[in-house]
Amino acid sequence: MSDKIDICSLTVCELEKFICDMGEKKFRARQIFEWINKKNVREFENMTNLSLILRQMLEKYFYFNRIDFLKRFECDDSSIKFLSKLDDSNIIESVIMKYSYGNTVCVSSQVGCKMKCKFCMSTFNGLVRNLNAGEMCWQVYLANKIAPVSNIVIMGSGEPLDNYDNVIKFIKMINSKDGINIGQRHITLSTCGIVDKIYELAQENLQITLAISLHAPNDFLRQKIMPVANKYKINDIIRACEFYFEKTKRRITFEYVLIDNVNDNQEGAYELLRLLKNFPCHINLIPINEIENADFKPSPISKQNKFMQILTSCGKEVTIRRKLGKNINAACGQLRNSYIKKMGDSN
Repeated sequence: MSDKIDICSLTVCELEKFICDMGEKKFRARQIFEWINKKNVREFENMTNLSLILRQMLEKYFYFNRIDFLKRFECDDSSIKFLSKLDDSNIIESVIMKYSYGNTVCVSSQVGCKMKCKFCMSTFNGLVRNLNAGEMCWQVYLANKIAPVSNIVIMGSGEPLDNYDNVIKFIKMINSKDGINIGQRHITLSTCGIVDKIYELAQENLQITLAISLHAPNDFLRQKIMPVANKYKINDIIRACEFYFEKTKRRITFEYVLIDNVNDNQEGAYELLRLLKNFPCHINLIPINEIENADFKPSPISKQNKFMQILTSCGKEVTIRRKLGKNINAACGQLRNSYIKKMGDSN
């Protein structure tokens, strides 16, 4: 199989080149793409509008990089988290969040993560590998079989801009009219702020929403909870975001996880206001999920509300994210890690 190509990670344009090289008509590529990405077929023999000869050729040169549904966990608040098993036996997690405007699937972009944010469990065992575009797409397709999906957030395990090429390819594949065709304006990409990649993303001419995991109003505090802040300074991130907004005209979301007695005081709220005062943005406050081996506690509701009140009193649009999945290990990486630990203990 090593000399075969994973057909699930090919765009329509890439498929067209292969198909034309085989001496077939160009439109066959769109038929194949639709079988895989709209009908979710994973056997060439079931692509019944293709000739037997073409199906045999596809079998010879391509393979399906399989991702299989492993386990499903449902929460009291109606969110659903599920584990999937990759071809190499790695485990990833995804979550379906139900809102009044439709269902959102949160997908992972990597197996593990190397960013080492101290409040995130995805990074506890480091980065294993990047997911390819097909593996990201199949998370959406698996979710769609559980509940119809209208929105995607790339906020699961991993740093999306650390897997830049595969993530961009995923967005284009999932947005394709020959596939599931989820609009780019319904896709959000969350990053801890890899500055050079934000500039690069601005040039892609995408209409996605960019979300910046800021989580602190200054570099000193940010470096304590996010080691990546030692490389990328807040002012550099803000300048990159200004460039992104200028190029795309898409308003940016700044995410701010509220941690009790760490970053949730009133002085921090005023400092955050000064940082973003001239920037058209949305601020998403996130009560932290408690995780093992970390001393961080969620900010009390009274402090959350006061933090929000300070920001809104100066005209900022602010929301406090609804806390989902508490009884199903909702924090990024938490479910995968607990499952792997359980499997290890049972062996």
